[in-house]
Amino acid sequence: MTAACRVDARFHQPPPELERFFTTFCFGTVDADGIVEDAMQPEWGTLRFFPDTAPSIHAPDGGTLSSARFVASGPSSQITEYSMGSSRFWGIGLLPLGWATFVGTPANEMANRLVDGAVEPPFRAFAPLAEVLLDPDLAEDQQLAFLTDFFLSHAQRHGKEDPRITKVHDCLMAPDLPDVQTMADHCAMGGRTLERLCRRVFGFPPKLLIRRQRFMRSLSAFMLDPDASWSNTLDALYYDQSHFVRESHKFLGMTPSEYAVLEHPILAGFMRDRAQIKGSAAQTLDKPAT
Repeated sequence: MTAACRVDARFHQPPPELERFFTTFCFGTVDADGIVEDAMQPEWGTLRFFPDTAPSIHAPDGGTLSSARFVASGPSSQITEYSMGSSRFWGIGLLPLGWATFVGTPANEMANRLVDGAVEPPFRAFAPLAEVLLDPDLAEDQQLAFLTDFFLSHAQRHGKEDPRITKVHDCLMAPDLPDVQTMADHCAMGGRTLERLCRRVFGFPPKLLIRRQRFMRSLSAFMLDPDASWSNTLDALYYDQSHFVRESHKFLGMTPSEYAVLEHPILAGFMRDRAQIKGSAAQTLDKPAT
C-alpha cells in the first residue's frame, strides 16, 4: 500500500499572449509520510521541475528516470507510473501548438517517452528556466514571474505558427467526432496531410488521437465521481461496454475494474482541483485558445 500524502496544487493561467501554447503553469506540493506511488494518465507534452526530490518514473516505452529533477515528456497514449516522496514541483503543460513552437522536435519522436531535460538536446534551451524553477530558495511568485517572462520574451521559437494545428486540435475536442475522414473533411485536409501533421505535432496518427480523446472523456468523468459506475460514464461513441474494455487495455494496460480499485493518492485530488479551477480534469481535455 502506498504512503498517505497531502497534495496542494495551484493552477496559474498563462497570460493571454501565451494561452494558445500552454494548458496551465502548475505549482504543487506533495507532503508524504513515505514513498507515494501513482500514475499519470495519457497527456500532452509536459515539462516538470522538482526542486527537492527527484521522482522515479517509468515511461510507457519502458524507460526509467530516477535522478532527473527536470523531466521532459512527450505526448503519451498510456499511463506513466511514478513514485516520489515529499517535494515541491512545477508542471508546464504544452498544448500541441506550444510543443511545435517551443520544442520544435517532431512530437512523434518523443511519444510515450520521458527524458532528463538537462541533458537531452531538444530541451537544453530551457536551462535558464530550469535554474530558476529548481532553486529552492525562490518563492512561488518569483518563479512564476520568471517563467512567464521567459516564454514571452526569451524562449526560442521554431518557425511560424501553423494555423492548421489549432484547427485540428479544435476538431479533436468535438465529442461527436466519429472518425478520421470526418476530421479531414472538417479541417479541409487530405488524409495523408492530416496524418503527417498529427504525427509531427500531436505525436500520434489521427485515428489514435480520436480514440484517446474519447477514452479520456470517459476516464475523467469516472475519476471525478468515485461513486459512479463505468457504464454511467461511457462516452456516447462507444458501441458497447466491451468496446470500452478493449480501449482500457490499450490506454491503461488493464481492465476498467482493475483500474478502479487502484489508489490514486496524488492524481485523484489533482484532477478534482483542476476541474474546479480550470474546468477540465485533464490537460488533454483543454480546448485550444482561439
